[in-house]
Amino acid sequence: MSDLVVVDYGIGNLRSAQKAFEAIGVSATLTSDRTTIGNASAVVLPGVGAYGRCVEALASEGLTETLRECLSLGTPFLGICVGFQLLYEASEESPGALGLGVFEGTVRRLSSSVKVPQMQWNRLHTEGPLATNLLAGLEEDPWVYFVHSFAPPVGEETVATCDYGGKVAALARRGTTVGAQFHPEKSGPVGLKILENFVAQAKGDLPWN
Repeated sequence: MSDLVVVDYGIGNLRSAQKAFEAIGVSATLTSDRTTIGNASAVVLPGVGAYGRCVEALASEGLTETLRECLSLGTPFLGICVGFQLLYEASEESPGALGLGVFEGTVRRLSSSVKVPQMQWNRLHTEGPLATNLLAGLEEDPWVYFVHSFAPPVGEETVATCDYGGKVAALARRGTTVGAQFHPEKSGPVGLKILENFVAQAKGDLPWN
């Protein structure tokens, strides 16, 4: 796939996401160009830090509506960490900041019963009937790496959770839109396999379900 893009909006180590795709032999363009993003066959939105700051950065680059259009058209889309949280309507971390609204609900702070942020390896547990080939080829309950203080609610779109003061949404999907609360690019061979599966789905070589 030669037209997968990683959205460059000045937030976090975007190059690490780009390098992860390169590690699986996929060319990924790091760009803030709205036309390039709008014409991409797959879009990856990383994110770190505060939800509100990410919302503002997307808006300042004029990318909010471009991404909403990609999502409405069904362009395969992967949100990572805060990029996942931005797929929801809002976050209690940043009142008044509006997300992309693909998934319903508000992102909430992790339980007060555990240390925040969660900065560790944790297991993914498949949730409910929403099977996904994103996890194809992996052992049951694989380990992935998390760094976060907030997380989306567990809902009908949740594909996998981790246990951290209760169930935490770790992977979600609706149609061709995917969100990962963990960092695939920091999760070793497991993370690279998930990215490989996403690319195969985006290309039509692997079913989404």
